[in-house]
Amino acid sequence: MTALKPQANYDDFARLDIRIGEVVDVQPFPRARNPSYKVGVDVGADRIMWSSAQITNYEPASLLGSLVVCVCNFAPKNIAGFTSELLILGAKDADGNVIVLGPRSDVAIGEPVF
Repeated sequence: MTALKPQANYDDFARLDIRIGEVVDVQPFPRARNPSYKVGVDVGADRIMWSSAQITNYEPASLLGSLVVCVCNFAPKNIAGFTSELLILGAKDADGNVIVLGPRSDVAIGEPVF
């Protein structure tokens, strides 16, 4: 079991732009150090944002159209020459596979998470 992190206040959380996005593109990313995809996500920002995501336990076709929870306002990160603009949230299962987090029912693309 992982220990809890130090307390944060609500203002820390409120600074994060966490939204519901829809996966619209999944591409192989062979240059990544760890097995990853380049994932394009529509987060309602009038453009597709891209993420390097270590979610290769999913088939690309199964990710397309899925709703995911994303942090949209982290600084862009260069990963093996690719600019990763957002973080798709997930948690590891007992086998170490990343399980992508998403809403349990339909939610509008771009809807804020609070």
